[in-house]
Formats: sequence, C-alpha cells, structure tokens
Amino acid sequence: MTKAELRKTYKALRKNLSETQIDDLSLAISNQLLKLPIWEYSFYHIFLPIEEQKEVNTEYILNILSGKDKNILISKSDFTTGDMTHYLLTDNTVINKNSYNIPEPVDGIEITNDKIEVVFIPLLAFDKKGNRVGYGKGFYDRFLASCKPETLKIGLSFFEAEVEISDVFDGDIGLDYCVTANKIYQF
Repeated sequence: MTKAELRKTYKALRKNLSETQIDDLSLAISNQLLKLPIWEYSFYHIFLPIEEQKEVNTEYILNILSGKDKNILISKSDFTTGDMTHYLLTDNTVINKNSYNIPEPVDGIEITNDKIEVVFIPLLAFDKKGNRVGYGKGFYDRFLASCKPETLKIGLSFFEAEVEISDVFDGDIGLDYCVTANKIYQF
C-alpha cells in the first residue's frame, strides 16, 4: 500500500481505539522496550503524545527513563521551517499545546542533535523492512537525518507491520526497531 492509503487506514484504526485500549497497549509497548539493549545510553528523545490523534501514551516510557536517571529530550516544532528544536525535560519545564495540539516545551535547555543517542518515534504504520509512515510533514525525517548515523531509531506502534510500503523514497529514514504490544521488530 502507499503512504497515503496507510495513513487513511491507520488513522481510522486508531480512531476506533478506546482510552482503555490505548492505555493497555501503551503499557505493553513500554514493557517490551525493557527487553531492548538500549539502556546504557544517556540522551533519549521522546515524543509527547497528541491525545486527539490517539498516539501511544509515552508516560510509561517517561517513567522508565526517569527511574533510570536518563536525560530526557522533548521537541518543539517549527512549522515554518519544518525543523524541530530539542529541550531537556526537567521538573521546571513548562509544556503547552501548539495549534496542532502537540504538547511542547515553552523553552528550556536546548540540546543539539549530535548528543541524541536514542529516539522514540511516533508513527501511523510501518513495514517489515523498517520503513515508516507518519503524518507526512517530514519533521522526523529531517530530524533523524541530522542525528549521528549510530543514533538508534525506535518506532512505537499499536499495530503490527505491513508487508511493504510501496512508495518509499531516498529521503525516508528507516527504523532500527519498532515495538508493538506483542512484538519487537529489528531491522
């Protein structure tokens, strides 16, 4: 299927998930993450979920990272440039929703992309080759392209892998792992 077809399909599937299902699946995904060999790093980038889009609730992952005393980074999106700026999440971080309902830090301690070692990535769908489909604005492709090549890219998905995304192109950045409630995919 094409990215456009997958976007439509998976937005509809997500829309049908109840709050309880989202919570249960999100907890299962965070428990699966504990099985990955990724916990020796220091700087972890994570997204804060857009509740209106029924994204994976990353609160459980935030608790794991905090409990392991990791540096947690969250982003602010610039819809004019298509870039993301990353800030250290602290007890003093003020978070507001932007006009797209994305929770973002107001300001804080900026961290450059070259420091980021692990990125947890929101997505709508992914395939068995590690390709992913997001909302189509390219924010994560631009961000990941500017990280170090060894930065780990971990997708989080409520649904299992598609066989293939038919319209992948060179600018698409693939995943190293994708974690669902039932399985860990490694690419």
